[in-house]
Amino acid sequence: MLAGCDRCRASSPPDPVNESAEFLQLLRQDGVVRTDDARLMPLTGGVSCEIYLVEDGAERFVVKRALAKLKVKADWFADICRNRYEWEFIRYVSRFLPAVVPALRHCSATGNYFAMEYLGGEFQNWKQQLLAGEARPEAAAQAGGLLAEIHRHSTGDAEAKRIFDTTPNFYQLRIEAYLLATGVKHPELRPLFEAEAARLAATRECLVHGDFSPKNILVSPERMVLLDCEVAWYGDPSFDLAFMLNHFFLKTLLHAPREVGMRRMVEAFWAAYQTGRPTPELETRVGRLLVMLLLARVDGKSPVEYLDVGRQDFVRQFARVMLHEEAPSLGVVTNAWFARLSQFTS
Repeated sequence: MLAGCDRCRASSPPDPVNESAEFLQLLRQDGVVRTDDARLMPLTGGVSCEIYLVEDGAERFVVKRALAKLKVKADWFADICRNRYEWEFIRYVSRFLPAVVPALRHCSATGNYFAMEYLGGEFQNWKQQLLAGEARPEAAAQAGGLLAEIHRHSTGDAEAKRIFDTTPNFYQLRIEAYLLATGVKHPELRPLFEAEAARLAATRECLVHGDFSPKNILVSPERMVLLDCEVAWYGDPSFDLAFMLNHFFLKTLLHAPREVGMRRMVEAFWAAYQTGRPTPELETRVGRLLVMLLLARVDGKSPVEYLDVGRQDFVRQFARVMLHEEAPSLGVVTNAWFARLSQFTS
């Protein structure tokens, strides 16, 4: 059972003008905030939730509440009950990898929020490091290793399969927004995207983070911490792998023609995962899905913000070529991507 979060009730999104004051009052009523001069400071970085740093006397922690409509240009709606799944993911992983998730404080069913450890000071966002061209294979290997442990530990776990029976949530936030929406914009590829969507929706192998990307990872000299696991789902491990590799590929394109070492990141991540959970049969699944996700981050509901028009067209052309391959493996996709990038001049 959830600790104070065993059910989830839909509610209207808060009035933007008064949301901070309203949320603070709710935290007081729930006993999460105790001092009269407590305050909330908005934290940025996500599109699916409102997130605040709470300063309550000597205590500092984070509260997070899901939004019914995500903060993107396209109409993208999702069930706010996903807060419950994020809480459950953190609880589950904390049993065997306590250092890689934030410590939890409180979860509210009626308020659709939860409170957790604030990770400040020595922690940096991994995405920002990659955007700056800081490519560290050892960090990629660490991420691959911890993902392998989550997938390995949850494989065949009946409890995880029951708790994270969240396909409708995953469908809203990933299958529809990334695969089906992209297929609509590319009619010639639409049958491929629809087939992959159906395959994903039918797969049940292990616990999947669902948003395993550098923007949701904080790093310090001592810890690597996963955040934003509201898309948690008992499904296909190839999604997490392709989702992270997608970000490495796109950061490589961002920095091109400058070489910053992203290929070593790709290789270190995949090698560490295979060491922790040897599954070479995933390579073809990951390769094909990776190509689709590359195109989705240009033409889906959540495009990356850092690629100019020329780089967007590079992705489109690459995806069209690769998706005509019958079964492009990760190795084939990787070799083709970096070979084409070597010719990129602007």
